[in-house]
Amino acid sequence: MADSPLEKRYYTIGEVADMFGVSKSLVRFWENEFDALRPHKNSKGDRRFTAQNIEVFRQIHVLVKERGFTLDGAKQELKKHQIYQREKEAVLQKLMALRQALLNIRDSQ
Repeated sequence: MADSPLEKRYYTIGEVADMFGVSKSLVRFWENEFDALRPHKNSKGDRRFTAQNIEVFRQIHVLVKERGFTLDGAKQELKKHQIYQREKEAVLQKLMALRQALLNIRDSQ
């Protein structure tokens, strides 16, 4: 049985290519095109993809191969997603702080 993306710490470029049914050259091409896709490289220069790298690759694959985005369109969509995630995290932090403040008020009475 093949390993799922979360079972190993690092995956080779060949493993990533096989996961998505694409060529290794496409993986390298997208790595050069998308700033968000930056796998680790060992001392020999071999790419080592983490689960986070694979998730970014999955997002790119969905946008380009499944939804038909151009590379520029996919880049813009990824940037929008990153901005959304940062804003969402900021709102969650504010809500958690507000909740804690309300709990403190309740507990002090």
